[in-house]
Amino acid sequence: MKLLEKTQLGNLTLKNKMAMSAMTRSRADINGLVGESTVAYYTQRASAGLIFTEAIRISEEATGSPFTPGIFTEEQIEAWKKVTKSVHDKGGLIIAQLWHTGRAGHSIDRNGKLPLAPSSLPINGMQHFTSQGMKDYEVPKEITVEEIKQTVKDFGQAAKNAIDAGFDGVELHAANGYLPNQFLAESSNQRTDDYGGTYANKSRFIIEVMNELIGTVGGEKVGIKISPFHPYGDMVMDNPVDTYTHLIMELNKLDFAYVELMRRSPYFPSPAHYPAIDEMQLFGKMIKKPVIANTGYDKTSAEAEIENGIAQVVSFGTMFLANPDLPRRFELNASLNEPDRATMFGGGDQGYIDYPFLNE
Repeated sequence: MKLLEKTQLGNLTLKNKMAMSAMTRSRADINGLVGESTVAYYTQRASAGLIFTEAIRISEEATGSPFTPGIFTEEQIEAWKKVTKSVHDKGGLIIAQLWHTGRAGHSIDRNGKLPLAPSSLPINGMQHFTSQGMKDYEVPKEITVEEIKQTVKDFGQAAKNAIDAGFDGVELHAANGYLPNQFLAESSNQRTDDYGGTYANKSRFIIEVMNELIGTVGGEKVGIKISPFHPYGDMVMDNPVDTYTHLIMELNKLDFAYVELMRRSPYFPSPAHYPAIDEMQLFGKMIKKPVIANTGYDKTSAEAEIENGIAQVVSFGTMFLANPDLPRRFELNASLNEPDRATMFGGGDQGYIDYPFLNE
């Protein structure tokens, strides 16, 4: 079974081709600190070839949702050190996913400050989870060029902090409707300066952040996650194929480790004008870096994806959430635990660290 074979990703040797994808779990405290339960959660899943953390806030300004972790204070860095040491002691590898939510936030959890976005365009058709329950999205504040430059530096500092905390690398979260993704979409970016209008301008922020990450920690420790046809967060592009073709061609010029390519989700149908073509076949073949395939894979489809030869690794979300020993279950063709959706976001240890292993 190819999924269970070793592979190389940047400077990392993965014991199998199964990654645990980033999943927000909202178990940090009000100060963005992870605790002992988070140490247990990631350590339980150290049999993955690679673990991606839940998205981690790069700064106070990057805050979107409550109870999500940060990596911009000394206390947060020290808390993550316990996670990385425990995962490494179990023979695992773990990468920090770096996060700025942009307009996907609310002033309730931002000390009264409106979220920043490429343009003053709110997310439509959704509500946001806040510490005071579900709320309509606010009209965000248009981010200034000075604030853009500071945000790029914040990503670099967060990457340095992540390496100091013992992580094996960092991943830019440029998917799922968060700030980097927002620069690409006309539904969130109507700028007329160097960060809007043309494909080159709309890609500029992502390329600047990637260069900052590469320059700070080295390209072998840097990756990026993209979601070309995923409309979550009211991401609608006039021409997603040309938008992402340009971005990928620019990324191909940079020296970094991998691209995690997220397919569209059946839960979030793409706009009608988006092409009904498989993202791996279209964009995966364009990418000149190792590709990690993400979204909606099971054992059979993941093995087939590896056999296709475009993707080198497949990342699994809820399967790893509910099955901490997923590689062993695949190897033995064992039954799988079902995820408890009621405990996915927030709460205590139930639905977090109490999913049974096979020998239990």
